[in-house]
Amino acid sequence: MSQIKKQLNIQRHDSSTDHSLRPYSAADEYLLREFEQLEKPPTQVAIYHDRFGFISCSLHTQRHVFVYNQKSQLNALERNSELNKFSPPTYSDPISALETKLDLALMKIPKSLPLFRLYLEHITQNSTTNCVVLASFMTRHFTNKLVEIAEEYFEEVTQSRAVKKSRVLTLKSKMKLEQKTCIDTLEYNGKTYQQYLGVFSAKHIDYATQYFLANIETKPSDKSLLDLASGNGVIGSEISQKLPNASIHLMDDSYLAMASAKLNIRGENIHHHFNHSLDGFDTESFDLIATNPPFHFEYEIDIQIPIGLFKACFRCLKPGGNLQLVANKHLNYKTHLNAIFPKVEVLAENDSFTIYKCSKLS
Repeated sequence: MSQIKKQLNIQRHDSSTDHSLRPYSAADEYLLREFEQLEKPPTQVAIYHDRFGFISCSLHTQRHVFVYNQKSQLNALERNSELNKFSPPTYSDPISALETKLDLALMKIPKSLPLFRLYLEHITQNSTTNCVVLASFMTRHFTNKLVEIAEEYFEEVTQSRAVKKSRVLTLKSKMKLEQKTCIDTLEYNGKTYQQYLGVFSAKHIDYATQYFLANIETKPSDKSLLDLASGNGVIGSEISQKLPNASIHLMDDSYLAMASAKLNIRGENIHHHFNHSLDGFDTESFDLIATNPPFHFEYEIDIQIPIGLFKACFRCLKPGGNLQLVANKHLNYKTHLNAIFPKVEVLAENDSFTIYKCSKLS
């Protein structure tokens, strides 16, 4: 691994100001070590959940498919490939069929167990009978449920010894299974919502979003709206019922979230955007931007990412437009919002959440 780290220039490509955070972990390094010790070279490899492209760039000479979920993953891989003068690999989302059957899959196990299940479903439906899966994790994140899920798909599941507080699961002998559904259903306000496994809040519409929807303000003059970090599209869907003639845009960094939103809200005035930044929108595009913004990124908490989005929202709002957001009270966004917007109001608050209205004055 020391040779790999000397040869590669891998950067995080996010807005975090915490310089102690690295673009890879000991679990990523362990995964590569296990790959190098394989007895038989694989023919077709897929790499799952490689946040900044460290694993993919390390194996740039090995034919592989980079299976992404986040647009930010793609951006990081493309930029790190360019930094190291590598050609980027073939890409695929985690629900489309692969062109070539896999005989090896490498995975950094995600925090979301439903997403882990979806990845295994994708692997088993797109692999040879002799496919092997190497899946790494930090030991502090281990749960027996990881093994239980893996054993639903593979007959042999073994766990390595710990190295630098990380381990690798090896999965062999794929079971012959019928394709499983990877979509959950949720009920809210008389409507059934569908979402792929791994999308935020699988059991029910999360309580922050429910509180937000009970208190959000809209007006008839709102003609162009953005549901930012839209998830399964419930906010955009609820707003569209109040403003049926408005042009509503939904944007999320997660491919699975956007695929879910497309199942739940469609129409001539509905526009879906798979992206992690607002750079694709013109200045002064929207009358209203509504969001339950993310601040958890796997096991990290990073409020710099939502703060960056708030700054972009100000640019994209029309004069007289406003950003409305719900946030956990402990995040104390008000100080940051006051530095961006000339007028910040609290629309509602309870013991857990605060709803802010941030106006861009005419």
